[in-house]
Amino acid sequence: MIGKLLVANRGEIAVRIIRAAKDLGIATVAVHSAADADALHVQLADEAVAIGPPAPKKSYLSIPALLKAAADTGCDSVHPGYGFLAENAEFSDAVTAAGLVFVGPSGDAIRLMGDKVSAREAAARAGVPVVPGSKGRVEGIEAAREVLAETGFPVMIKAAAGGGGRGIRIANSQAEFDQAFPQAEAEALAAFGDGGLYMEKVIGRARHIEVQVLADGRDAIHCFERECSLQRRRQKVWEEAPSRALSPALREELCASAVALAKAVNYSGAGTVEYLYDDAADRFYFIEMNTRIQVEHPVTEAITGIDLVAEMLRIAGGEPLRLKQADVAVKGHAIEVRLNAEDPARDFAPFPGTVETLRIPGGPGVRFDSMLYPGYGVPPFYDSLLAKLIVHGETREAAIDRLVRALRETEIGGLKTTKPLFLALAADPAVRAGDVHTRWLEGWLTDNAAALGA
Repeated sequence: MIGKLLVANRGEIAVRIIRAAKDLGIATVAVHSAADADALHVQLADEAVAIGPPAPKKSYLSIPALLKAAADTGCDSVHPGYGFLAENAEFSDAVTAAGLVFVGPSGDAIRLMGDKVSAREAAARAGVPVVPGSKGRVEGIEAAREVLAETGFPVMIKAAAGGGGRGIRIANSQAEFDQAFPQAEAEALAAFGDGGLYMEKVIGRARHIEVQVLADGRDAIHCFERECSLQRRRQKVWEEAPSRALSPALREELCASAVALAKAVNYSGAGTVEYLYDDAADRFYFIEMNTRIQVEHPVTEAITGIDLVAEMLRIAGGEPLRLKQADVAVKGHAIEVRLNAEDPARDFAPFPGTVETLRIPGGPGVRFDSMLYPGYGVPPFYDSLLAKLIVHGETREAAIDRLVRALRETEIGGLKTTKPLFLALAADPAVRAGDVHTRWLEGWLTDNAAALGA
C-alpha cells in the first residue's frame, strides 16, 4: 500500500532503507542538508530535497521541513531510520496527522516505551523481570536517598527520557551519589529537555542482550537475540548474534518475554527489547525498549535471512505480519563492527575528512553497509559512523576468523578509523572465548593502548 517513501535520515541507514524500498517497488525521496548534497543516499534515491543548513536542528530534526518535503514530492509515507527523530512521538503524530504513514510505532507507543520509567512499569505488568530500583521517576535527591535503602551501592542513576548513554551516572558511595545525582539531572535536561531520573541497582559483570521483535499491532514474533556487551562509554561497538551465554531454555524464556511485552503495548513495526543478563545468577532483567530499527539489525538478518526493513515497510503499508514464529530459525553466527571516523590512538577523537581510496571487502558471508565512495567528504556535523562490517559463519569461531579477513581487506584511505580496535579485539583470548561483559572493554582499552597505535 506504500507507493512513495520519504527517507527522513542520512548516512548508511538512509542508503539501507532506500535499497529495501526499491526491492519492494516503492519510489523513494531522500532529504539532505547542505552538507549532504553529494551524499550517497541522495544519489541513490529517485528524488532528493534540500531541507536546510548542516545543523541537524535546522534540517534533519526539523519536522516542518520534513513534512514539507513529503508534501512537495507527493510521498504517502515516511521512514525515520534510527537516531534524529526516529523515537520522537511528536514526529510520529505529525506524520500521521498530515495523512501520511509513519513506518514505525504510533506516537502513543513511542511515548510509553520511550520513557524508561513507563516502559519499566509496562514490562513489570507484562510479567517481564525488571532490575531492582525506583518504582517510577525519582522526585528530588531526598526521595532518591530513600530508594538507596532498597538498591544499595553501587547504583545507577539514569535519565527517564532519551538514550545513547547520556544522563547516566554510577555511584559507589553516598558521597559519589550526592555529587552524581544533580549531574545526571542537568545532563538529562540538556540532552533531552527532560531532567527526570530513575534509579537501578548495578548488576556486576552484566551482559547486554537484546531481542529483535516484529509486530503488526495485533500479533508479534521474535527474531532471536543479539549480544552487545562490548561497549565504550556505554556505546556499542561490536554486536553479534546469537549470544553464546544463553542456554536454550533461557533463550526461549527471554525471547518469549519480549514478545509478551510487544503484544501488551500493541506494538507495530520493528523494535528491540533490551536486557541485562547476570551471568552469576543466570537471570535477565528488562532495561528498555527501542522503538525503531537498530544500528545492529544486520546481524539478525544474517542469522535469520529476514529483511527487517522490508518487513517494516510491509507492516506499515497495512499487511498483517507475514511470518509465524515457527518460520524463524537461527543459522550460524554473525558479528557486526562499527567502523567510525575516529582515531583510536588519540582517545577516539573524531576524524572527518575525504575518502581518498576505498576497498570494500567481499566474499562469502561478508556484508558492508555504508554511504562511502571515493572522493566523498565526511562532514563534521554528524555521527562518526562510516560503515558497518557484518560477517556470517557456520560457528562463532568461523565468524571471528572471517571478520579478521574482511577487516584486512577493508581500506578507507585518507581517514583514521576504528579498524585497528577490531583487529586487536578479534585477537584477544577473552573476546575469542566470549568471556566479556558491559564494562570489560573500558578496562581492556586502558591496558591495550599500545595495540591501537598509541
